[in-house]
Amino acid sequence: MGWPRPMYQHHRLNSSRLVLLLQQWAQAHSGPVRLDVAEQLSQWLSTVDAVKLSRALHALEASQIPSASVGLGAGAVDVRALQASLQTARADLTDLVTAKAAPTKPMRERADNTPVDAPDPEAGADFAAHAARYLALQKQMDTRLATLRAQVRQTLSVGPEGLRRLAMLDAVMEQMLGVREQRLWASLPGHLERRMTHLRAAHQQQLAAAGRDDEPQRWALPGGWLFAFEQDLRALLLAELQVRLEPLAGLLEAAQSHERHPSTPHRPPKTNMSPEQVTGMIE
Repeated sequence: MGWPRPMYQHHRLNSSRLVLLLQQWAQAHSGPVRLDVAEQLSQWLSTVDAVKLSRALHALEASQIPSASVGLGAGAVDVRALQASLQTARADLTDLVTAKAAPTKPMRERADNTPVDAPDPEAGADFAAHAARYLALQKQMDTRLATLRAQVRQTLSVGPEGLRRLAMLDAVMEQMLGVREQRLWASLPGHLERRMTHLRAAHQQQLAAAGRDDEPQRWALPGGWLFAFEQDLRALLLAELQVRLEPLAGLLEAAQSHERHPSTPHRPPKTNMSPEQVTGMIE
């Protein structure tokens, strides 16, 4: 079978909501841009990585993929059920990251001895609370989608030969790109913190230009800088979710395409490699 192109297409990353959002922020912050954001995110594979990936793909192409472990042959795969699981996960995670955040409480007691449980309009200006929330949501996305991706691969691995190869290819790609993906996710709170700093500075400049006093109780109201930051935080989470969903969506898209147009069976090769030997090629 020809290797499915929809899974990891370069243009999908370049045109993703995440890249566009970070580009907009970089331009608004007027900071020095050493490299285009899309180019930075797309340079995940070095020459050595590319060689390793090529070897792994050739190993998959040349190997005989074992059929069902019990020797009863491959069964049909319910791609629609897998797609329904993906849609459920997408909807659940979208609801999670767009849910209204609880009022931010101070990270420590106030100097005026006001009870920390009382509403504090300035508490939301402390980025630490937002960072903790963002990291917690990232962890939930990662856990949910990693589990689903493993389940999809497991289902495809007992299907026809073409889908078994597809599952093995996805395992190779996840192993190859996993570390770089985690670095990308870990960098996003830093972008968010710079965004908060920019919005607050712009707010203060507007006050100074207008000769007005600040009103912290209006920060989180529509039109306030903290309200705008909350919208940006949700936009970044949604953009991250979109990118995290791409491998799963591409995997199922390729599986559906294979279901419509099954590939011609390969001639039995001379060697027989296990999935572990294939994925081990990229070590």
